[in-house]
Amino acid sequence: MDFKQHVFISDVHLGAFSSETNKQIEQDLIALIQFCEEKHIKIHILGDLFDYWMEYPEKGFVPDLGKNVLDAFEDYNKNVSPALFITGNHDNWTFGHFEERGFELESNFRLVEINEKRFLLMHGDGVAANKIDFPRAAFHRLLRNPTFVSTYQKILSPETGLATMKMFSSLTRRRNNHNPEPLNRQAKKIFERHNLDFIISGHDHVPRVETFSRGDYINLGTFFNHRTLALYNKDGMQLVKWKAASKFFLPFEGNN
Repeated sequence: MDFKQHVFISDVHLGAFSSETNKQIEQDLIALIQFCEEKHIKIHILGDLFDYWMEYPEKGFVPDLGKNVLDAFEDYNKNVSPALFITGNHDNWTFGHFEERGFELESNFRLVEINEKRFLLMHGDGVAANKIDFPRAAFHRLLRNPTFVSTYQKILSPETGLATMKMFSSLTRRRNNHNPEPLNRQAKKIFERHNLDFIISGHDHVPRVETFSRGDYINLGTFFNHRTLALYNKDGMQLVKWKAASKFFLPFEGNN
């Protein structure tokens, strides 16, 4: 199915904040989902939609988190197209619930072609692929290791396991912020080795567009703070801010 517009979003971290802040993030995100459904815009999620997401499949446990958002996405997935969901380092312990909601799930990265332009889509914490030289850090590899996950869930109950991981999640979310240089260097290296027009990620929470000789690197920043996202249409690629009250995309010109 061809779409005239595409939206790329990451780092919502729903569940990481106070009840009031979570509610406002949720409302603004639902407004975006419904707008994309109405306008037939393709949605791509590039990780850390939730903070923290951890299913316990053997105990039938699914986090009580973001139900209204997932309901909105389920409607979108049925009525428009399954949204691509590339899980991040805060929401990769999923064992079927997102697929049940209709998402097209990806735990690694995705190469896509849109209007004859080649895109590399990833969260930004590394990938598991020799052909793209961007290895995950040891800690992130551990968190995605099936043996570790199985052992963790046998030792800790869903409530304790989720609370423990949320504590570590809060620490890593603060630690990873505000340093654009590592991902900028990695994007430059990937462009030098692969035929791409755009690389899009999140993860370091710094919204920006970096132009290299072979293509543009877009970091989506944070929806939870900046309300930023990337919009691709006939006019090209833009980093924009979502204005939920007016249902409008405003060009992003900095943090103010």
